[in-house]
Amino acid sequence: MRFTASAYCDGGTTKSGTPARQGIVAADPRVLPIGTIIEVRHMDGRTATYVVADTGAAVKGRHLDIFMPSCAAAKRFGRRTVTARVTRAAPAQER
Repeated sequence: MRFTASAYCDGGTTKSGTPARQGIVAADPRVLPIGTIIEVRHMDGRTATYVVADTGAAVKGRHLDIFMPSCAAAKRFGRRTVTARVTRAAPAQER
């Protein structure tokens, strides 16, 4: 599936209750429930694996918000189109 991706750097606690860290992504839980593991392919061909552990008021539909520990890197990331595929669905109790 194609998604619009942005990045965030504000730490804190995610919706899943874990601290924000690298490898975490926020998604609309109606599209990708918390606990889902996804592989994201960027338009330049790079791939990365993320755990959906957060949501956000602005994260609706096919939008991903990728956590980055550096605010400068998050700003450079901007907004871009990515392709994501589910590699492991969220456990039933987390849906």
